[in-house]
Amino acid sequence: MAATGAATADSSAEPVERPAPPAPSGRDLRLDLFRGLALWFIFLNHVPNNVANWITNRNFGFSDATEIFVFISGYTAAMVYGRQLDSSGVMVTSARILRRAWQLYVAFIFLFVIYLAEISYVVGSFENPLYAEEMGALQFLAEPDVALVQALLLKFRPANMDVLPLYIVLLATFPPILWALKRWADATLAASFLLWLAVQVWGFNLTGYPDDRTWFFNPFGWQFMFVFGGWCGLGGSDRLAGLVHSRIILALSVLYLVLSLAVVTSWYWPPMEGFVPEAIGNIIYPISKTDLSVLRFAHFLALAVVVVRLIPVHSPFLYWRLLKPMIICGQHSLEVFCFGVFLSFAAHFVLNEVSGTVFMQLTLSVAGIAFMVGLSALLSWYARAERDRAARKRAG
Repeated sequence: MAATGAATADSSAEPVERPAPPAPSGRDLRLDLFRGLALWFIFLNHVPNNVANWITNRNFGFSDATEIFVFISGYTAAMVYGRQLDSSGVMVTSARILRRAWQLYVAFIFLFVIYLAEISYVVGSFENPLYAEEMGALQFLAEPDVALVQALLLKFRPANMDVLPLYIVLLATFPPILWALKRWADATLAASFLLWLAVQVWGFNLTGYPDDRTWFFNPFGWQFMFVFGGWCGLGGSDRLAGLVHSRIILALSVLYLVLSLAVVTSWYWPPMEGFVPEAIGNIIYPISKTDLSVLRFAHFLALAVVVVRLIPVHSPFLYWRLLKPMIICGQHSLEVFCFGVFLSFAAHFVLNEVSGTVFMQLTLSVAGIAFMVGLSALLSWYARAERDRAARKRAG
């Protein structure tokens, strides 16, 4: 299984003769691969009126890249910090988790300031206030002092920045959850599940800014995806192996994916209009992304079952050189996500002010992903250089 929290290039698509060395962390390469893919999809989806975002998974079922990102973030957090909990104890590990949450918070504030400066410059230079409205920046332009304070409280989030505050809250509250997962894994998952179910029934959420808004990604709902990822990362996925490899579960998963594809297609393709009977529609709609609805979570599970069956952990497919750019993006997920937010607005600006042709849409999509890969390659090179320097210093 692979989602929710956070990744050089070679033109050859042939698998190598022998497996390549594992990822630097020694973890399942599928985690980096699909987190990198999720980051690419998030970038494409953040560019409005972009034909390239039709290839993303949100157009083929109920779930999208966010579920993948949050699940994988929970999985890797539990795997990494779970080992540290065993070796360093609760206090030290909790401090490390909170330090990482603080780093994410600083990244969010930095991203907020630069992103709003980018939007404000475009609005002022081209005298087009629609950019501020589209990107959710009107409050900042109207009362920047209040908006900045609300941003510091994670309550004000311009368009395309909702995932990072969610991840900050999930990670900041993770120390006691990790401790509980290590001792009472099933009970902790059950408590998380009950909280998620309560959200589906009562819909409570955190307030945002302005006051009539709530969080787009409800932390009380999305915590279940993160905790489920953590539960899997601490051994739960091994316990699910029997179900995942069951032919009946596989058949049900494929059937659910096909039905969800048909339902989503009926939203966009006139010949499929009316595919969902009104009585069924009254039951399944709305399929809430904000609260992580049951149908979205079930779609993610079905997709995960199929992916795990198609791509085993030691599949030669994972070592194709063509996939290496996606993997390194997954290994630098925070930096790539922040960079993708800048790139998506820049692409949106070019499509509005320069040219909105299909050729330009595809060009900007490919260029944006190339820039993200380039940043990841640079960060990987720097990390290797630092490790080599440290090794030479120890040896000397």
